[in-house]
Amino acid sequence: MEGRSVASSETLMTHRALPGDTNAAGNIHGGVILKHIDLAGAVCAMRHARGCSVVTASIDRMEFKAPVHVGELMVLKASVNFVGSKSMEVGVRVESEDLLTGNIRHVASAYLTFVAMDAEKKATAIPPLIIESKTQERRLQEATLRRAARHAERKREKQAQAQMEQNAIYSPEEVY
Repeated sequence: MEGRSVASSETLMTHRALPGDTNAAGNIHGGVILKHIDLAGAVCAMRHARGCSVVTASIDRMEFKAPVHVGELMVLKASVNFVGSKSMEVGVRVESEDLLTGNIRHVASAYLTFVAMDAEKKATAIPPLIIESKTQERRLQEATLRRAARHAERKREKQAQAQMEQNAIYSPEEVY
């Protein structure tokens, strides 16, 4: 399978923050921002996978750094950081632009894992990632570390669950 470059799937999306997007504090609701992050990430992942759909498998390191205000333009930048055999990590950066002043702020970032699906809704192979710059190489290395950490965490969770099931006795201190 022929590889695809990071640039071939990079995605830039925008959303104008409107009053219907607000939370009780009057800022744009985190769920609205998250929805747009997932959408931008999915478009980027589908561009890389081409010919198949993708599903969101996980979201890592979702960080809200600053509020988005009504009337501002959310600018979402997504790029593929890592590709495995059937899944990929996409990084999404959200900036908020004040359309009156031109002031731009970094407001959120997240890393999402998407799995490519064939017509039968089974995970399917995707093209490898072609790295063309030092920035892309750094992102690949960081994504590789995050992937290893996710796998180690899942392994620890499975071991803890198995041990709890094996013991089948819980002390009152273990009950939350």
